[in-house]
Amino acid sequence: MKKVAILGAGLVGSLLSIFLSKRGYQVEVYERRDDPRHKGYVGGRSINLALSDRGWRALEKVGIAEKIKKIAIPMHGRMIHDLQGHLTFQPYGKEGQAIYSVSRALLNIELIDYAEKEEKVKFYFHQRCEDLDLEKKVIYLQDTESQEKSQISADIIFGADGAFSAVRLAMQKTDRFNYAQTYLEYGYKELTIPSLPDGSHALDKNALHIWPRKSFMLIALPNIDGSFTCTLFFPYEGKPSFATLKSSQDVTDFFKATFPDAFSVLPNLVEEFFTNPTSSLVMVKSQPWVYRSGVALIGDAAHAIVPFYGQGMNAGFEDCYVLNEILDKHLDNWEISLQEYQEKRIPDANAIAELALNNFVEMRDLVADEKFLLRKKIEAKMYELYPEKWTPLYSMVTFSPETRYSEALAKGKKQDAIMSEIMQLPHIEHIWEDLVLEEVTRRLS
Repeated sequence: MKKVAILGAGLVGSLLSIFLSKRGYQVEVYERRDDPRHKGYVGGRSINLALSDRGWRALEKVGIAEKIKKIAIPMHGRMIHDLQGHLTFQPYGKEGQAIYSVSRALLNIELIDYAEKEEKVKFYFHQRCEDLDLEKKVIYLQDTESQEKSQISADIIFGADGAFSAVRLAMQKTDRFNYAQTYLEYGYKELTIPSLPDGSHALDKNALHIWPRKSFMLIALPNIDGSFTCTLFFPYEGKPSFATLKSSQDVTDFFKATFPDAFSVLPNLVEEFFTNPTSSLVMVKSQPWVYRSGVALIGDAAHAIVPFYGQGMNAGFEDCYVLNEILDKHLDNWEISLQEYQEKRIPDANAIAELALNNFVEMRDLVADEKFLLRKKIEAKMYELYPEKWTPLYSMVTFSPETRYSEALAKGKKQDAIMSEIMQLPHIEHIWEDLVLEEVTRRLS
């Protein structure tokens, strides 16, 4: 039986361990942090996540989807909050389609529990990777509590250890390894809208709430305990920015003026603003993802992206799903499978990175723009009338896991060019329903 060692017990590493254990491998997972199941555990990012069809497909494949649905809340669209507190609902897809809000911590705990109890995966916490011998496939570890050093070897090693991966760092020292790291000029800070006294949600719980304000935005995702996790995406510098909100009065005045209806349901705003960390937004691209036939990167270790398409976790889960399909195809020939895995996934990872960055502009700015809303209405009508010819980009990315990210990006660019021409037509707001939409969609053939 081959032994697989996975560095990183986060979402992707835990799911990968389940996939590989089900294939009959001896799987061990090493994590530098504490076990998230321990009381009082404080993890890294707690930002809520949006599970969509690509992620669900992977969870269904390993048989854990029904368990996860119990801790997830469906969000059927965006609820846009303007400066006066007026609400506009924008559905994500067709009736019944939704993305699901889920707590990163709760999801991680469920995956680790399932892997350990159902699949007999062994987890080792407080284990920091000090070095990695790529040739001999030996990992050098140090216990962060006892400081004891150890080393383990494996037939296959996966780096699922996030954007600042120790496995990738070892691979970066090899010849012709390409690596790019980019930080946005924006950071994010988490805030909390608590549940109402009766335990219910203060806002519509089946929507992703957005307060778009041109160069920045606030979002809120529902939790199963009746609260919302809010995230302020805000510039580090400039006016306004994290640098300009220095006092309690600054924060109070800014939120009252900029997010008035959110301010009314954020009782701990000032305390959380100055207590909760300001976290950075980083993008990572790397190539290759595989060293020979025994060491590979997966998830954020290979392709960290910004969170504005809600696809970071979904893309990592899809990595696991696609790798599993490739192993099926090649009867667990790892040399062939890992090469095909990176050849297939790198273009898709680069595509979703581009899409996620583009969607930041849409979320913080365009969702409140009248012309943009009209454009979305026309696209939705095309989708309704000619679904075999026209699928909105968001639906391709979010609800069509059979469509690769790279294919969605290419089709999206073609559709964008057509829509740009349509939106330039005089009096488009009055004549769009009379357009011969079939003539437009025919140009996609």
